Amino acid sequence: MPDSLTTPLHAWHEQNGAKLVDFAGWSMPIQYTSIVTEHQATRNAATLFDVSHMGRFQFDGPAAVNLLDSLLTRRVSSLQPGNVRYSMITNDDGKVLDDVLVSRYPIDNSYGLVVNASNREKLLEWISPRIGNYDVQFEDETTKTAMIAVQGPRAIEVVDGLVTGMKPSDLAYYEVAFGKWEDTDITVSRTGYTGEDGVELTVPANISVNVWETLMETITPLGGCAAGLGARDTLRLEAGMPLYGHELSEELTPFDAGLGFAVQLKDREFPGSELLKKAKEQPSQERVGLKLDGKRVPREHYPVCLGEKKIGEVSSGTFSPTFNHPIAMAMLSPGVAKVGDELNVDIRGKLIPAKVVELPFYKRT
Repeated sequence: MPDSLTTPLHAWHEQNGAKLVDFAGWSMPIQYTSIVTEHQATRNAATLFDVSHMGRFQFDGPAAVNLLDSLLTRRVSSLQPGNVRYSMITNDDGKVLDDVLVSRYPIDNSYGLVVNASNREKLLEWISPRIGNYDVQFEDETTKTAMIAVQGPRAIEVVDGLVTGMKPSDLAYYEVAFGKWEDTDITVSRTGYTGEDGVELTVPANISVNVWETLMETITPLGGCAAGLGARDTLRLEAGMPLYGHELSEELTPFDAGLGFAVQLKDREFPGSELLKKAKEQPSQERVGLKLDGKRVPREHYPVCLGEKKIGEVSSGTFSPTFNHPIAMAMLSPGVAKVGDELNVDIRGKLIPAKVVELPFYKRT
């Protein structure tokens, strides 16, 4: 992968047997041992994910809130210091450019935006010309920092013993704070993409290996391990979380994906907001969960049928390590199926029974 970007932890991944693949232009670990092992370690103990490929943008200045309010589908002006909010960025047609996390840091006029790796360059081109209208200092910090996700039921216990200056256990879900790793300032957010509790640590690139190795030494005796993008995908699918390029794209509005909660239209203007008022009333698709028996996995774009009539297609599918049967999310024509209905998935010419179930498939207790 000579042309791929690498994270500050890339050499560690190579030295520790990771299977590396190109993902959104980055050389990333898809697994170290097996996807199932890493998935189950996340559900039962704690795992580490290198998510440094995610884009990290910094906005500072009194007008930062106004800029972000003009770009995001959810109101940023109501965000309290130390809070994180899930939102989207839409184009002029109301279609999704990306789903993002916006943080209001606990210092005046400072905000962060985490974006998908595959959309980082696109969003830089989208945001950059709009910054000129505002008195804002903007920086793309992606290559200067590393981002490590610690996920699992014992994740908070692990980081509580290592981060100083604050206690991660004091954070509520979707809160952010500044802490220290030894003498270095870091950012701690209680967020994640696995359906489990945990935090994401954003640290300077030059200390990332030390942070990662210390965390590994702590989680390994607990039954934890490093985990790759393979387990990250099976975990997020069980948790019913959308993935850009599957359940979200520039062909879909947030309402098509069942994510209307992430759109606030009253007394606001942002790209596509007028068109989204109509899309809210008439979504073109509906996202549902499907449970299948047997072992055959429904893959992306496989047709979903009512009887033999196609009513949509699979957007994401996997064999669930937690439930030991295939699961999928599908995009269907709106209103054609409800929870409990029996449908079929066309898997290579054979109709396999599938039941519509509530999302998410998995909720932690």
